[in-house]
Amino acid sequence: MGSMFISYLTQDPWFYFTWVLIVIFSICVHEFAHAWMALKLGDPTAADRGHLSLNPLVQMGPTSMVVLGLFGIAWGAVPVNVGRLTRRGDAAVSVAGPSANLILAVLAALIATILGLPVWGAEGPEMAAQFFRFAGLANAVLFLLNMLPVPMLDGWAVFSLFVPPMRTVSAEVSQALTMIFFMLIFMTPAGSLLWRYGGMIAETLLVGWGQVFSVIVVGFGG
Repeated sequence: MGSMFISYLTQDPWFYFTWVLIVIFSICVHEFAHAWMALKLGDPTAADRGHLSLNPLVQMGPTSMVVLGLFGIAWGAVPVNVGRLTRRGDAAVSVAGPSANLILAVLAALIATILGLPVWGAEGPEMAAQFFRFAGLANAVLFLLNMLPVPMLDGWAVFSLFVPPMRTVSAEVSQALTMIFFMLIFMTPAGSLLWRYGGMIAETLLVGWGQVFSVIVVGFGG
């Protein structure tokens, strides 16, 4: 999105509010999934603090929402007491968030495909279909981003389950690695790779659902 995202408010209001709405909802579902899984595995910390909710003020906070409105990027967080979880439990809680985004990407692709079916006419409800295509892309990117084995991202806890040396990395090294990673993402062309591969996932889902409906149509036609 970049530092010029706020300019879309006047240049393309539909895109601006569509992106903001999708990101807010997607992050809230992501954080809800963390809180829900933690509760199921014995850590009620997030649930006790109100994170079994889709309220963006709880899941994201005002600062994240302001940054989203200005720059098109945002974040969320839920408190987890890892002392109440096994190592596998910690990994399960971590992977729950990205998994929720992947599920949202699959559902968004399904809805976009349904809205694009010929039954609706030559053009169909194109604006609604485009909304869900954006949703599929955003959630595919969020899935990829959060599954990277980088400190402060969910992938770190997941991969450290299988790579024990990752568990001994100091807080200072973790902070340095995280800073380097985000500098690479936002200050070099490396960030475009996330969008490219996220787009590939979203497109694959659309093609997959399209093939499913083609088979259904052929089946009924036969």
